[in-house]
Amino acid sequence: MSVAVHIAVIGSGGIGGVLAAAAHAAGHEVSLCVRTPFDQLTVETPEGTREIPAPVVTDPGELGEVDWILLTTKVQDVPSTSGWLQRLDDGRAPIVVVQNGVEHRSSVASMGLRGPVLPALIYVAAERVSPGHVVRRSPMTMQVEAGEVGERFAALLAGDALTIRPTDDFRTAAWRKMLTNLAPNPITALTLRRLDVLAEPDVRELCAGVLAEAVDVARAEGADLTHADAEKVLADYIEKFPPTNGTSMLYDRLAGLPTEHEHITGVLVRAATTHDIPVPLNKTLLTLMRALHPTKLPAV
Repeated sequence: MSVAVHIAVIGSGGIGGVLAAAAHAAGHEVSLCVRTPFDQLTVETPEGTREIPAPVVTDPGELGEVDWILLTTKVQDVPSTSGWLQRLDDGRAPIVVVQNGVEHRSSVASMGLRGPVLPALIYVAAERVSPGHVVRRSPMTMQVEAGEVGERFAALLAGDALTIRPTDDFRTAAWRKMLTNLAPNPITALTLRRLDVLAEPDVRELCAGVLAEAVDVARAEGADLTHADAEKVLADYIEKFPPTNGTSMLYDRLAGLPTEHEHITGVLVRAATTHDIPVPLNKTLLTLMRALHPTKLPAV
């Protein structure tokens, strides 16, 4: 186990919750930085339910010095975290940006951060079912950019609950993760169904087309991906993930929150335009996602 440090987790959604739990399990002091307070973080996992003894802080001025900062909000919510980042960033504490998409550095570029920024990806089925209550339905793995900070972070949270792998080709890793989001996320959000919808033949065919377009764009962006990668992603979703799992866009739509379509499908479509690559299926999904209005809906 690494030496205990103080970790600030910005964001208390599914990702923030499970990472706070992993940090506590690794023996560290954890503080939750949130906009709306709640009494206690409870994380429900296949191994059992735990209450995480982490203070819930709403005022950046109440938090002292920290050793690591985990930014776990979605890309569209990053600007709202500026107060936390300005208060906590002392030039020493690394800022681990845990996001979907490929905008890890650009999403915080305007913040004028002094500390080292570490891009990170996480694979986990996690859902915030109510404020302070997170359900994790799968194991957790992360990929981070290789280097001294990445190696330190991997050692920091090493444990049974989380596997972290540094990678020398983070661009490819990020675009591969994009493949896991590009089809299921908008389709579940639009249909208001969980992953069971992907088993329907017509929907599976649509997913295959969406991902085939995406691979062409990812390769143009410098990612080392092939169409076999897209086929594996689709097969894994149908064969390995429980049909009762949802996606982040579905959960956000059900909660009446803005979805991250501009930072997943939108990024792909804009890159496709730059490279003059036709992506009609992704354009259609983006158009439909843009037409949705954030309205809280009954859970599915």
